[in-house]
Amino acid sequence: MNKLFILLASFLISSCSFFGQEDDPAITPAELEDFESRVEFERLWVTKTGSKKEGYLITLRPFVSREHIFIADYEGKVISLDPETGKKNWESDLDTNLSGGVGYAFGTVYVGNLEGQVFALNEESGSLIWSTTVSSEVLARPNSNGKVVIINSIDNQMAALDVKTGDLIWKHDGDAPILSVRGVSDSIVTDTMVISGFDSGKLISFNASNGSINWETRVALPKGRTELERMVDIDGAPILIGDVIYVVSYQGNLAAYSRGTGSNLWFQDASSHFSPTHLNNRVFITDEDDSVVAFNAGNGRIDWSNEKLFLRRLTGPTVVSSYVAVGDFEGYVHLLDASDGSFVGRTRVERSGITASLSSYRDILFVHSDKGTFSAYKIQ
Repeated sequence: MNKLFILLASFLISSCSFFGQEDDPAITPAELEDFESRVEFERLWVTKTGSKKEGYLITLRPFVSREHIFIADYEGKVISLDPETGKKNWESDLDTNLSGGVGYAFGTVYVGNLEGQVFALNEESGSLIWSTTVSSEVLARPNSNGKVVIINSIDNQMAALDVKTGDLIWKHDGDAPILSVRGVSDSIVTDTMVISGFDSGKLISFNASNGSINWETRVALPKGRTELERMVDIDGAPILIGDVIYVVSYQGNLAAYSRGTGSNLWFQDASSHFSPTHLNNRVFITDEDDSVVAFNAGNGRIDWSNEKLFLRRLTGPTVVSSYVAVGDFEGYVHLLDASDGSFVGRTRVERSGITASLSSYRDILFVHSDKGTFSAYKIQ
């Protein structure tokens, strides 16, 4: 493989500090300002979920729904928790270094490892259904429509596997730039389509059954003289809201596209390693300088930007209830008013910090700390 991967801000440190700005005493993380809290955090439960490995917490994201919580750790444990109590339903030890997941669909839990192995587990017992090997390390969350499960690997290849057997149905070889952020975008998988972003800055729609390309477009074009300046990776998963796809690239754009044709509806200059999120006709991102920015979902104009968490190594944004939540390197969770970006609440979960993006279901916020604890908070 001639592709050189480097570890950038979305894993351990902000992009600014990665390139040496943290050594400049004039450029330091923002100090937290006091404000009048309007929202309370009620901790419902907390549990220890396994070993920590901060560099992989960003890709080993829990799957959370009303019925299920599935968590994986770097050393190979996959755990099922009761969302109401945090009690463990089962634990499966795969005895391998996991790097991608957790995916879940139609009764099956999916994870991947550093060697490109993909594991499918039974949702009720955690027993292994099948395992197979793809081209290289799995960093994305496997997603499925009940017929195929889509695996995106670090070498910019995509594999569609049979959900029952793990056999390869089709694959796609993406364009691999010389230099890339260490990260891989999850795919959107519907009954008929697979939509995925690549390190080249391309967004491509595939036929889910055979892998033929429906359309492709560029979210961002490489610019600059050096390979570092020309990186335009799409590492945050695109999101599908109705018939509109929202996607953001590193050193590129936040853009909206028609699901059916791939036609561009709007774009704005933006740079992020994380998936955008959506609420009440706004699209939210955490940008590379750790500002939280809200864009009008209809036309792409900036509605507001909160820059008071500068260089605090924020997670990607998560919508909980009617708020936007982010975690930071000191273990704080910040709640922002989705309408204007003002702070409405804050709590410190763990001094160890929060690297993994937060998860939510309705008014419950789930936090996976770098210490390896997993906790649930009711927002009220």
